[in-house]
Order: sequence, then structure tokens, then C-alpha cells
Amino acid sequence: MRRIEFHNREKETKDIRAIMDRRPTLITFIYGPINSGKTELIGHVIEELPNEYIVFYINLRTKFLSSYDDFIESLFEMEMETDGALKKRKETLAELVSSITKVAGIPITKEFLDYVFKDTKPKNAFSYILRLFEEVKASGKQPVLILDELQKIGDVKVNGFLIYELFNFFIDLTKEKHLAHVFVMTSDSLFIEQIYSEAMLEDRCRYLLVDDFDEETTSAFLEEYEFSDDEMVVAWNYCGGKPICLVELVNTEEDRKGKVEEMLKIRKGQLEEIVYSLEARDKGMFDAVMGILSEFIGKEKVEYKYISDEIKFLVGKNIIFADSVDKELRAQSRLNLLAIREVMKNV
Repeated sequence: MRRIEFHNREKETKDIRAIMDRRPTLITFIYGPINSGKTELIGHVIEELPNEYIVFYINLRTKFLSSYDDFIESLFEMEMETDGALKKRKETLAELVSSITKVAGIPITKEFLDYVFKDTKPKNAFSYILRLFEEVKASGKQPVLILDELQKIGDVKVNGFLIYELFNFFIDLTKEKHLAHVFVMTSDSLFIEQIYSEAMLEDRCRYLLVDDFDEETTSAFLEEYEFSDDEMVVAWNYCGGKPICLVELVNTEEDRKGKVEEMLKIRKGQLEEIVYSLEARDKGMFDAVMGILSEFIGKEKVEYKYISDEIKFLVGKNIIFADSVDKELRAQSRLNLLAIREVMKNV
């Protein structure tokens, strides 16, 4: 299998770096359709950052979060002693900070962890993180907090929803104390819609869309892997600029048209299973869902005013992406759009 290199996210990279180069003032949401390359983009940005930035990156994608404790544990990276006590035990925040280069989580010792978990109160964890970031700042570095797939905490409660406690903390880090840059990443457009409509975040956050490639970028990407003109047309017609779909074609060196036709056939079958099994359970919802899908027969984008139950269903099944900023619905990918149109031919 070929190694696929990071490709041309110059605008998004420039936008993120411009934010990091200024004083922290707002929470930044990095959002977009599934598999549009958000995580790869932020990884590339982190790699290119100069040494004066200290990045605390937490990816919740693979974490099982059913409680407050699960979430807090996912944030921290325990500072352990090595066998034979060859590594000096770090007992202060300054000692922890001095050892940080780039971390996957927030470093913590057993003693501090005991404080964080002494009772189920978010303020304990937030107080520790605040003190750690202040120590990072005092050392001459700029802390950056990045949480990927944050929507996974949406249903976790601590005397109410944890999400509200967490965003109040983010506001404190950015708008109030100007201490750390905070980036929240998600492909869940229902989560973005929920956050976008919250009055508490008005004038306290910004939104950065990381979308699929446009046609020009897609062509430039495929040229690197010696696609013929005909193959590039096929790739764009079936995959659009969806990076994960394009990578699949790059790794298919023979009969690429056959490959995308097979992918479309599979996606059409999956879509039929989703919508027609709904018909058997809830005819009213089925009719409403089909009404939304019918609008994509002649359109690529559909305006909406609010997230209805049928939109929630389609977004939740990763068929439709809802862009809360522009108030538009569109298929999660070109392949999804084609599958929708194939299904609707038989209605």
C-alpha cells in the first residue's frame, strides 16, 4: 500500500496559525463532514509549530465515556516512575512543565490525580489544568488545548450536563484570562448546532470549516499519484473531494472505475437498509425522511431553518451533513449524494 502524504491545506493551516499567533480570546471550533481530514490537518499543524507552543491534544474518538470519571481520566497522562527509579519523580507543576515537549494528554502525578478525583466536581480538574497552564505560561511557552471528537461528552452529567461546565471553563481560559488557545474538533453537526444555538457562547467562539477538497485541489492531489485524465474525471464524479475515498482509489491501481462503482453499490445498499427499515418501524418518520432526501434529486445543498427530527435522523446516520453556520444541508460525501439519488429513482 502506498504512503499517502499530507496534501495542501494551506488556507486552513494559515487560519489556525493566525489564531495561535494572537492572544487567546475565543474558543475555536474546527468542524466539517466526516472524514474530511480534520485530525490529519491539526496533526500537521502541531508538527510544524515552533517550540514556544506546548500542545495538549486529547482525542476522544476511541474513549468510552459513560461518566465524569471516564472523561477526566481521558484528559490526563499519568507521570510514572521507571523501573529502578531511574527517572526522578516529579512532584511539582514546574517539574512537570519542564519535562513537556509534545504530549498526548495533560501530565499529572498520583498526588494531583488524587486531588482531581477526591469528589465528583469538574472544578477540581479545571483548577489543576488552570494551574498547569499558568506554569506553562510562566515558563515562556504558550499552552494550546485541543479536544478532538468532543461531542462524545454530550450526555455525561455532573449535577447537570458536563458540557456546560466545560465550556464555561474554556471561556475562562480564552476570553477571560487569555491564557490558552482552545480548539474543539468535531464532525458531529448536531453537536455544532447545539453549541451554535447556545446563548452562553455568543461572541465567545469562532467556527473554522474543514471541508472536502475542491475540484482543483482534488486534481492536484491525484496528479501526484499519476492518475490519467479519465481516472481523475471518474474520481471527481464519484468521490468528489472526500480524502478517504480518494485515498482508496490511490491504493487501487487497477480498474478504478470498477472500484468506485462497487463503492456506490455498497453505499446504496446501506442507505436502502437504513431508510426502508425505518418505514417498517415509523411510517410518519419514513415519509418525512424521504421528503428531505427527495430535495437532493436536483440539488446539492438544501437550506433549513431548524434541526427537525428527520434531519436529526439523517445526520445521525451520517447520510447528511448540517452546516449550522450557513444553515445548509448536504450529503456527507459525493458518494452519499449519488447513493441518495439512486435510492430515490425507485420511489
